[in-house]
Amino acid sequence: MNISFAEMYGDLSLIIPEVVLFIFACLVLAMGAFGKRAAGTMAAWSFIGLVITTVLLITSGRGQAFGIMFIADDFALAFKLIILVAAMFTVASSIDTANKFPAHRGEYFGVVLLSAVGMMFMVSAGELLSMYVALELATVSLFVLAAYKKFDTKSAEAGLKYVILGAISSAVMLYGIALMYGLTGSLEYGEIKDALLQLRFSAGEFPRGFFVAAVLLIAGFGFKLSLVPFHMWAPDVYEGAPTPITAYLSTASKAAGLAVFLRVFFGGLIIAQTEWLMILAALAALAMIVGNITAVVQKNIKRMLAYSSIAHIGYILVAVVATNAAGVSAMTFYMIAYLFANMGAFIVAIVVAQKTGSDLIMDYSGLSKRSPMLAGYMLIFLLSLTGIPPLAGFVGKYYVFMAAIGQGYMWLVLVALLTSVIALYYYAYVMWRMYFAKEGDYPTDPVPFPALYKIILSVAVLAILIIGVYPGPFLDFALTAAQSFLP
Repeated sequence: MNISFAEMYGDLSLIIPEVVLFIFACLVLAMGAFGKRAAGTMAAWSFIGLVITTVLLITSGRGQAFGIMFIADDFALAFKLIILVAAMFTVASSIDTANKFPAHRGEYFGVVLLSAVGMMFMVSAGELLSMYVALELATVSLFVLAAYKKFDTKSAEAGLKYVILGAISSAVMLYGIALMYGLTGSLEYGEIKDALLQLRFSAGEFPRGFFVAAVLLIAGFGFKLSLVPFHMWAPDVYEGAPTPITAYLSTASKAAGLAVFLRVFFGGLIIAQTEWLMILAALAALAMIVGNITAVVQKNIKRMLAYSSIAHIGYILVAVVATNAAGVSAMTFYMIAYLFANMGAFIVAIVVAQKTGSDLIMDYSGLSKRSPMLAGYMLIFLLSLTGIPPLAGFVGKYYVFMAAIGQGYMWLVLVALLTSVIALYYYAYVMWRMYFAKEGDYPTDPVPFPALYKIILSVAVLAILIIGVYPGPFLDFALTAAQSFLP
C-alpha cells in the first residue's frame, strides 16, 4: 500500500512560522559573531523577525504535521501570539541591557528568539516526547539569558540556581513521561487517554504507577510555572536576571507552560481528572496564599513582582480547575490581560533602575513628581494586576472566578478574593511611594523617559484599557481557542 508524502507527514506548511523565526535567530547570532553591529540594529532585525512570524502565524492554516507531533489549532494560535508579543516587548526593551555587553549582543537577541521558537513548538506538541524536546530548547535558552550579566554576582547566582533546579525538574518530568509510556504504551495524548480508559475499565481502577507518573508530571510543570512549593527558584532568578528577561520569564514562559499543561492533562489525562483535580486546586490555593503574603515583605520591586507572579499563576489555575471551555477561555483571556500589565510593570522598573541604579521600592518615592507620565503608567499596570475596574485585570479575574463558581469551587474563589485584598496592600504601597512619599525623602531631579520606552508603555496601557472596556472580541477569541482542542 503506497502512502503519499502528504498523508505521512501532513501539511508541513504549518511549521513555516517557527522555521522563519529560527532563521532570524540564526541570522542575528551570525550578525553578532561576524560583525560589530549596534544593539539597536540587532534588536530591529529581531523585531522584524517576530513581526513576520506573527503575520505568518495568523495567516497560516489549521491542521497537523508529522502525524500528531505538531498541532496547529486556534488554541496554539492564541498562546503563540502571547509568546510572540512578550518577545517583542522583551526585544524592544533590551537595547540598553545588550549594550552593556558589546561582545555578546548577537547572542542575547538570538537566544531570545530561540527560546520563543522552543515555546511555540511546546504549545503545538501533540505528544510527550516532542513536547519535552521543545521544552528543553526553551529552558536551556532561558538558562543562558538569566545569567547574561555574567560579571554580576546576582545574575551568575540566578543562572546557576536556574540550571540546577531546572535540570532536576526536567529529570522529574522525564521520569513521569517514561512511567506514563510504560503504563500506556504511547506518548500521544489521545492514545494515552484511550489506554487509561481501557486500564480502568478492565481493572476497575488505575494502576498505582499512574498516580506516581501524574504526580511527577505535576511537579515538573509546577517548576516551570513556579507553583508553590516548586517556586523556590523564581524570586532569586527574577531578581538576578536582566529585567527584560525577568519580564519575559514571567509571561511567555508561563503561557507556554500553561498551554502544555492543558494539552497533557486535558488531553491525555482528562479521564483521570478526579485523581489530579484536587491536587491542582490545592496548589492554586497555596500559590495565591504564599505568593501574596510573601510579596508584602519584599523591598525589591523585582522580587515583589516575582511573588506577585506566583500568586497570579494561582488565580489562573482557579479557572483551569473548572475543566471546561468556560474555564480554559477565562484562563486564556487572563493570560492576555496579565501579559500587558506585567510586562509594563517590569519595563517601568527598567526605566527607574537606569536612573537610580537600584531596584528597591524605596527608589519609587516621589516618582509622580520626577516623571508624572511614568508614574501614571505604573499606576495603571499595578491597578490592572490588582483587578480594579475598568481595567483588563478586573475582567480577567471576573471570568476566572465565574468559571470556578460554575463548577462548584466556591471555596477556591473565596481564597482568591481574600488574597486579592492582600495583593492590593503591596501594590498600593508602591503607589503610595510614587504619589504620597514625604518630600525631602527622595531626590527631586527628573527621571529620564526615553521615547522608545514611551512607545512601548503606551502600547501596553492602551491594550489594558481596550481589553478592559471592550473585552468582547478578546473573550470570543479566547473561547474559540478553548473550543478548538477540548472534547
